[in-house]
Amino acid sequence: MFELYAEVRRLRDPMAAWELWRNARNELFAVHPQTPLPKETRATFNGLPYYDYDSELRVLATVEPVERVRREIATSGEHPYSFTRFARAVFAVHGQGQSLDLYWLDGYGGGVYLCFADATSGDETYGAGRYLLDTVKGSDLGSEQGQLILDFNFAYNPSCCYDPRWVCPLAPPGNRLPIAIRGGERYPL
Repeated sequence: MFELYAEVRRLRDPMAAWELWRNARNELFAVHPQTPLPKETRATFNGLPYYDYDSELRVLATVEPVERVRREIATSGEHPYSFTRFARAVFAVHGQGQSLDLYWLDGYGGGVYLCFADATSGDETYGAGRYLLDTVKGSDLGSEQGQLILDFNFAYNPSCCYDPRWVCPLAPPGNRLPIAIRGGERYPL
């Protein structure tokens, strides 16, 4: 994943970067030994479902520091994971001001984590939220003009969406957008 996101960041055309990312994810899901797809569904796998690319869902966010707060965030498993909220990403999408909290994963390998839910969650997209940033795994799009790139076309489902053997942190309460984000990975139908 680190190499994939490095290549995505090098490409100047966001849609071409998204197509590369989407194709690579489909291949990884199909053949990687640690695919989150259960064995019984691999033979019929035809690719992950995505919304069409929407250039308006690529936004630049101002990162504002906030009071650091350690939180236990619910997971798809029995036990929460410990995170520290350290900043907020403030941006506009479709002309509407929004913000999402940025977290640091306290355990495991560390890293910045940004999971969100929106008005599509539980219907068109995975109900527990989708990921935009998980830097311990290399998933981030970098920055531009001193601001964080948030491209919701790159939003993806956590592995636990496909198989309960994976345990994933879920969207925390501060990261639930009241609007529909029709970009990125859809709910697997």
